[in-house]
Amino acid sequence: MSDIIYMDNHATTPIAPEVLEVMMPYLTTHFGNASSTHPFGVKAADAVEKARHQVAELLGCSEAEIVFTSGATESDNLAIRGIAYACREKGNHIITSTAEHHAILDTCHALAADGFETTYLPVDKYGMVSPDDVEAAITPKTILMSFMYANNEVGTINPIVDIAAVAAKHGVLFHSDAVQGIGQLASDMETLGLDLASLTAHKIYGPKGIGALYIRRNCSQPHSLFYGGGQEAGIRPGTLNVAGIVGLGAACELSKKYMEIGKNSVTTLRDTLHQKLMASLNDIHLNGHPEQRLPGNLNLCFAGVQSHAHLAGLKRVAVSTGSACDSESVKASHVLVAMGVPNELALTAVRFGLGRYNTAEEVDIVADEVIKVVNRLRALAPEW
Repeated sequence: MSDIIYMDNHATTPIAPEVLEVMMPYLTTHFGNASSTHPFGVKAADAVEKARHQVAELLGCSEAEIVFTSGATESDNLAIRGIAYACREKGNHIITSTAEHHAILDTCHALAADGFETTYLPVDKYGMVSPDDVEAAITPKTILMSFMYANNEVGTINPIVDIAAVAAKHGVLFHSDAVQGIGQLASDMETLGLDLASLTAHKIYGPKGIGALYIRRNCSQPHSLFYGGGQEAGIRPGTLNVAGIVGLGAACELSKKYMEIGKNSVTTLRDTLHQKLMASLNDIHLNGHPEQRLPGNLNLCFAGVQSHAHLAGLKRVAVSTGSACDSESVKASHVLVAMGVPNELALTAVRFGLGRYNTAEEVDIVADEVIKVVNRLRALAPEW
């Protein structure tokens, strides 16, 4: 697939060579169980703690505030379900938005069967949550709110710091699905004001199947979703994925070094792609905030061109219609619907996710390919 240009970095990123290099020994010679007390186990345990330090360094927190999980979906479930059950005596009300990832939305829906209530706040035309709406939704029974740092489909960055101030003012715990933001945007947990935050390695050039949940010190500890050997202070029991954890740590360290220079480089490539498409095609609509957005995100509607037909025509380009979790769906994105995008137009959305390894030459090729496909498909449509 070396001839296919990859621009779907919101779905997953390739593993950085530096990350793979440090992982390999823990897939081969250093294969010990980190809970074992013999030298193989000690070697593995030391690697886990080094990685925990690397993650904590990126997040500006202590190692004790990091719990390793299998990825963002588990972290989201652990945060939402775990806190809901841990704080049940204080209340049963949760606040989130209609534009969240399904790992949040479906978890909140499932909690309704256990007597929990969730308020789903609307977002504006850019997909952004209003701190004023958040404050208005708080009741004496509110125990938790959860809003993503940056939207995985349209790239809009939420006013996390302002929302955190509202949460702190009312003594409500604040969780963020921070998967798309951590490693690309300011990632210091103290500055952001978060109580809990989910992250995953495969969005920051690390391996799949490993993530973490940040849990602020002195915060209510979430109830565990599992029973087992008591690993991760009993919050997430199970044999530790040592190689994956090593990869997550290395990816976090790389992200900390790369963040600023990488953000500027990727933003320039994204804007160039947008300008080239706008110069050659009409009826293109940008989804998400024009400025407060992820560096590599470009989500566009191409009026008159169905997304799936568009993607099928792009033989040399790997992009998506939105969340990879919904890639088999032919329905309009729930995020675009929440933003008020008309259904017919929402069905024409394509998400370009530029990343660390994309080049200016690739941007030129992708722009040319998209222009060809859109013009060809529009020529086949009667209204065009």
